[in-house]
Amino acid sequence: MSIRLFIKPGCPWCDEAIDWLEDHNVKYEVLDVTSDREARAEMHELTGQSKAPSIDVDGHILADFGADELEAWWKKMKFPA
Repeated sequence: MSIRLFIKPGCPWCDEAIDWLEDHNVKYEVLDVTSDREARAEMHELTGQSKAPSIDVDGHILADFGADELEAWWKKMKFPA
């Protein structure tokens, strides 16, 4: 399973997403959209917006969310956690 988390350092929602993924032992790749132009462009292409966090799980996208939304979406998508 490929999991990529697009973040902006210092973003409290991004920190919550990281904490949630780590608490559930989910392996993921972090892409900092403030320092990586390609990641920023890809996040915008995938989500249609510039808000973080955004997550791509095997082509399934969730954008601009908090930990509660991530948990509900994760369960709805039936991803292993």
